[in-house]
Amino acid sequence: MKTTLKLEELAMLLLGIYGFGFLPYEWWWFLVLFLAPDLGMIGYAFGNKAGAFLYNLFHHKGVAILIYLAGFFFLIPALQLVGIILFSHAAFDRMLGYGLKYEKGFKYTHLGPIGKPEKEDVRLS
Repeated sequence: MKTTLKLEELAMLLLGIYGFGFLPYEWWWFLVLFLAPDLGMIGYAFGNKAGAFLYNLFHHKGVAILIYLAGFFFLIPALQLVGIILFSHAAFDRMLGYGLKYEKGFKYTHLGPIGKPEKEDVRLS
């Protein structure tokens, strides 16, 4: 199942790249802005709750689609660009196993914990 989900995310990333091709921007813009949504991690400087909120805002595909559609409806290519970047980046992150964050901490995501599991506290009785 994990492979199927990763392939699905890859397909969404490719859709984002394809959609970018219809925008009036040079391709280097996509490369330069692709990691920009990770600026949402700055929220963690203000605690786990603020960090999770800001990170999830920048990595939510629904938000990305709404921004893109607003740009499409109002004929604002810059909004379309933001939507495409957010959507593509979120798909890429999910493909790598990075999901939306819980307020418990950065490593706790809707796809499961990130990184190596913590060692359980084993006590001898």
